[in-house]
Amino acid sequence: MRTRLGIASSITLGLALMTTAHAADKVTLQLKWVTQAQFAGYYVAKEKGYYKEAGLDVTINPGGPDVAPPQVIAGGGADVVIDWMPSALASREKGVPLVNISQPFKKSGLQLTCRADTNIKAPTDLKGKTVGVWFGGNEYPFLSWMSKLNIKTDGSAGGVKVLKQGFNVDPLLQKQAECVSTMTYNEYWQVIDGGYKPSQLVIFKYADEGVGTLEDGLYVIESKLKDPAFVAKMARFVKASMKGWDFARKNPDDAAKIVLAADTTGAQTEKHQKRMMGEIAKLLDTGDGKLDPKDYERTVATLLTGGSDPVITKAPTGAWSHAVYDAIK
Repeated sequence: MRTRLGIASSITLGLALMTTAHAADKVTLQLKWVTQAQFAGYYVAKEKGYYKEAGLDVTINPGGPDVAPPQVIAGGGADVVIDWMPSALASREKGVPLVNISQPFKKSGLQLTCRADTNIKAPTDLKGKTVGVWFGGNEYPFLSWMSKLNIKTDGSAGGVKVLKQGFNVDPLLQKQAECVSTMTYNEYWQVIDGGYKPSQLVIFKYADEGVGTLEDGLYVIESKLKDPAFVAKMARFVKASMKGWDFARKNPDDAAKIVLAADTTGAQTEKHQKRMMGEIAKLLDTGDGKLDPKDYERTVATLLTGGSDPVITKAPTGAWSHAVYDAIK
């Protein structure tokens, strides 16, 4: 009898475990860029089992220079994507109904890094200079900034010559451009590692210039938010992700190691990832990552100052939602 009961109990337990495994809801997250500490919170949440504890089976897909998150989610390749708000709002106006459901990054890390030997001391000194700018949705803050300064970007006299910059700082290192786009947590340090000292550089932080916009938010397709089951799933995903970000912020070195382990390319180094995580921590929302409408409105106001060629032509409606936070238990 004990043997039969033991067998029966084992079978019951096995079925229960199988049921639990099958019950995990699948979520595909599309990153904006390659595997690096910029996305540490999500890798930590996966490695530490926070997603599993939330009943989620999360797949994290790295991005790259040829990956546009809005296109990926529009094509059904992801449930949720990470994007900068300028890109997301521009995509929304063009027909991809993206909605911000969470904003883990509170501050902008975008900046323009210039060589001091070019005598650039103020933004107006950019006139007549060659400036490296990222495209693929990342050009919008720069265009808004130039519009605010009334500086043309078509290469005409009195304007700036825009160089379509790859995701490196070679144009500055090779003196093909006076300035290049950098992030506080990544490319700026590539310039330093390239041989420049901070004293040899002039930095213009977009936030300080009044054109800082929100970066690295979580976006879903608007129609999905009409499904209570999807909203509940995203609530669990966001809660677990923010738990991951909280760990990463408090344990930057451990988070960097987790990212390194997840990097299948082997392109990242421990030194760079630890340094990056330290800088990323300065940009994070120390709360629950819930979008502050005031930050959203500031970003929209910046994007609308595009002169004859604004990033967006009118203030969006329905571009963000707290529905997911309302569903968090």
